Amino acid sequence: MVVVFVLVAVAVLALLAAVHRYVWRRLIGDTTEQGGLARRTGTVAAFVLPLLSLGALVSGRAGFPFPVQQVLAWPGYLWLAVLLYLTLALLVGEAVRPLLRRVLAGRSGTAGWDPGRTGTVLQATPAAASARADAVPANAEAASGTGARADATPANAEAPAGTGARTDAVPEAPAGPQVADPSRRLFVARAVGGAAALAGLGTVGYGTYGVLRGPRTKRITVPLAGLPRSAHGFRIAVVSDIHLGPVLGRAHTRRIVDAINATNSDLVAVVGDLVDGSVADLGPAAEPLAGLEARHGSYFVTGNHEYFSGAAEWVDHVRELGLHPLENARVEIGGFDLAGVNDVAGESEGHGPDFARALGDRDRGRASVLLAHQPVVIDDAVEYGVGLQLSGHTHGGQLWPGNLVAELANPTVAGLERYGDTQLYVSRGAGAWGPPVRVGAPSDITVVELASRQA
Repeated sequence: MVVVFVLVAVAVLALLAAVHRYVWRRLIGDTTEQGGLARRTGTVAAFVLPLLSLGALVSGRAGFPFPVQQVLAWPGYLWLAVLLYLTLALLVGEAVRPLLRRVLAGRSGTAGWDPGRTGTVLQATPAAASARADAVPANAEAASGTGARADATPANAEAPAGTGARTDAVPEAPAGPQVADPSRRLFVARAVGGAAALAGLGTVGYGTYGVLRGPRTKRITVPLAGLPRSAHGFRIAVVSDIHLGPVLGRAHTRRIVDAINATNSDLVAVVGDLVDGSVADLGPAAEPLAGLEARHGSYFVTGNHEYFSGAAEWVDHVRELGLHPLENARVEIGGFDLAGVNDVAGESEGHGPDFARALGDRDRGRASVLLAHQPVVIDDAVEYGVGLQLSGHTHGGQLWPGNLVAELANPTVAGLERYGDTQLYVSRGAGAWGPPVRVGAPSDITVVELASRQA
């Protein structure tokens, strides 16, 4: 296992090094002068930024002081997002680059000259060939009394036989393709690099704004078998993947709490990955959760990141804040069963999901809702006759094209799908892990309104 981990780590580092090398070459090496200030600055950044990213990734696990984690997190994580979209934009630019060169070459050939540089060798045009003038004046005969001619042109510059025309002293351009122009290459490199930089930075800027603005509220209606008429219209505010940490703190929690309270829901379900850090560091950031308002209370299940952050302490802490942890447990609420299971990451600590304990002895004639952080446990939910499973974990991919990767590891990445008689709803989450950026997967809080088939 250790050997596999080392090999994976080496492969990831090698890939990051190769990507940084490529980005440096296209953005710095191809667009700046050797030894210039711009190249020196870009080269230093190419070494410093990945080190900041590495520091942001390992500082929490390594036990760095929390203020140090915060200093490393913003530039380190943001650079990872910028690197992704810079690379994608530059790869698109590889297809644009030859087309742009061809357009510029065509314009230069039509004009018969290239304003980009002096001394450019151009293909001779028919107009230029027909306009050649005799460089030797008519009175260039031999000097008086010598009888010898002093032709000013070289012997091999005579006109072709039968043309009656004399050649000039300007050598004819060689046949064949036009010689590459360094100024044109530089212009293309800077145009493509500049466009890629604008696209990458613009994408990350917009994605960061989306996270810091806070999640938007979605509403869906889910018909639930066995739900009595009295519970028709019961509203559950589902929030997952808040990810409090060195980047997203107390203000982020406050935005989420305000958004949930504005829905006037009957119950709040916090479906795992609340934090990325210890209670000692992030306890104050979680305190606004005490302000959650719902007629039937607020419930919590663990996610995999809780088990990286001291799950037992966090379960105790959220209980102090007024939330009800469901650790492989079930309660009866408003005509249906609400159950919750621990995340599968808890298996390493002997506290994984226990469906038999949470659901084994229940009346299957009653409607049921299960809180489970990861969608992958849907098969167990189907086996135990769950009507609706509420999950998170995927972030909807968070950073496109991450959704394509998430689809390989999860049965559902986002939204509502049916598996047998069980429905699965997966939230994209209200926060972000790593880079505080979302692209193509906006954060959300979802109000799930239960519908009785008897209504």
